[in-house]
Amino acid sequence: NFMIKDKLINANIYYPVSEKIKMGLEWLKTADTKNITDGRYYIHGEGIYANVQSYETKSNADFEAHRRYIDIQYIASGIEKIEVADYSCCTTLKEYDESNDIEFLLCNKNTSSVALNEGEFMILFPHDAHKPSLIYERKIPVKKIVLKIAF
Repeated sequence: NFMIKDKLINANIYYPVSEKIKMGLEWLKTADTKNITDGRYYIHGEGIYANVQSYETKSNADFEAHRRYIDIQYIASGIEKIEVADYSCCTTLKEYDESNDIEFLLCNKNTSSVALNEGEFMILFPHDAHKPSLIYERKIPVKKIVLKIAF
């Protein structure tokens, strides 16, 4: 898998990957991530925006993948488990929905799971199928910011 996981304090290491990733990570570093209200925030038009979500972690979800956007998933509070698999190892569960840039997948081999802690982010590229929002040790409330970076 090629996803990147790190602490937000190390974000500048990834600035050379792309100017849009740099802009998104810089926004995250300056945002009041603990107190920001749930909703959508446009950082650079449709090219970079943030979806702020509050929810309880869940026992299961479907793998998903995106074609037009890179995800940067950041945990503002809480902890969750995210499973990741290479898109090429997956089969389609629900056809790609172009308007929402999402496809749901079945991925049964070469999956790995990662704990995403408060203050950490994960960069998921279009070939990174991912199953987010999962219970780590017990069901807890999570506040997550998902940055969508046009690819």
